[in-house]
Amino acid sequence: MAIEYRGEKFGGYNKPKRTPGAKKSHAVLAKSGTQVKLIRFGQQGVQGSPDGSARNKAFKARHAKNIAKGKMSAAYWADKVKW
Repeated sequence: MAIEYRGEKFGGYNKPKRTPGAKKSHAVLAKSGTQVKLIRFGQQGVQGSPDGSARNKAFKARHAKNIAKGKMSAAYWADKVKW
């Protein structure tokens, strides 16, 4: 079931998709309760690092406060998808 939101098609809520040609690398139509929000996240062309690497730990430490906000934050999705 495709959902159209502001001219973009999504496979459903809380399912990230790649966005080639855009400023950000991914987009997700996040839903928490009745609140729906389009979130774009991730730097184009940058890959995360394996779990436990210094780069991985630094990202998680730097963004821990925003990751903890949950599904409605870009840091949460970047952590889940890219890191």
